[in-house]
Amino acid sequence: MPSAGNLDDARRHVRLHAERVSDVSSTDYPGVYPNEDHSWDLSNFKKKLVVQIQRVSQKTIELDLIGVDASIANAIRRILIAELPTVAIENVYVWNNTSVIHDEVLAHRLGLIPLAVDPRQLHDRGSEDPTDHDTLVFKLDVACKHRPKVSKTETDPEKLYINSSVYSRDLVWVPQGDQEERFSKYPPKPANGNILLAKLRPGQTLDMELHAQRGIGNTHAKWSPVATASYRLLPHIILRQPIPSELCDKFQSCFAKGVVEVRQKPNGEKEAAIVNPRKETMSREVYRHREFDGMVELTRIRDFFLFSIESTGAYPPEDLFPEAVKLARSKIRTLKKAAEGLAISADQEMS
Repeated sequence: MPSAGNLDDARRHVRLHAERVSDVSSTDYPGVYPNEDHSWDLSNFKKKLVVQIQRVSQKTIELDLIGVDASIANAIRRILIAELPTVAIENVYVWNNTSVIHDEVLAHRLGLIPLAVDPRQLHDRGSEDPTDHDTLVFKLDVACKHRPKVSKTETDPEKLYINSSVYSRDLVWVPQGDQEERFSKYPPKPANGNILLAKLRPGQTLDMELHAQRGIGNTHAKWSPVATASYRLLPHIILRQPIPSELCDKFQSCFAKGVVEVRQKPNGEKEAAIVNPRKETMSREVYRHREFDGMVELTRIRDFFLFSIESTGAYPPEDLFPEAVKLARSKIRTLKKAAEGLAISADQEMS
């Protein structure tokens, strides 16, 4: 398993005090330490860079990003939120709406439905008319009716009426052109079919056509591929002195559950050990008790980021981080090309 480096290296520590935080800024650059060369080096960067996946579920992924500056971690987080393309409903054509919800409100609700569509299968919409390569068409056609043979004492609308509630699962994809073949493996659909859109009563109808297109969260939040994308620094708890046996239980209660374990020694005395610091919320409760003064120091590892990413359904959670890195590299290439162009122009002007 790749190494996370020496967590006890004081140069990596962000120190948490009772009323303040210190050593926040990074120090691994030239001129900070005498007789030490901290110029950026690619081979050294590769040695320090570690990505470890901690947990993956159907919608979420938790991973560790180690050995990078906060600016890089934050750039990836911002790309995840605002720049990865997804597909969302953009245009709503209402043929009939006799529900109590106004057309504009219902169109807004429809736009916020996350769609399980691979955005890499579509192009960005141009200024011309929509085509099967940049637009997906959905149909919503629901009418509410009385359910026959229902008890006169029944009061539950779900039992009294047919289609009393309209859900996102009622959206029907209508393939255009060769879309049925291109999306044969994963047909477009809402990522969650149980999103309530409207309530109907007998005689009320919804009939509309929905056009979904590619976009990015920077334009509108409905195109953001993540519900949340956040990170925090790894907590690191340093015991400067052994905790007295009679204080071990109190010391354990100062931290989140599972962080500190109280063990029984062969001689019957207790000892406190840090077993899982990543669960700690850094409440600094331990600093409120004078009896622990000088025994414990709370820090975070400056270049150890605990990422938590929740997908809306457009991407599998394990694809989100690599796609964000890929987009970041593309932006860097664009910037490099522009900088080289400026350098060439400057040389030509000087000559």
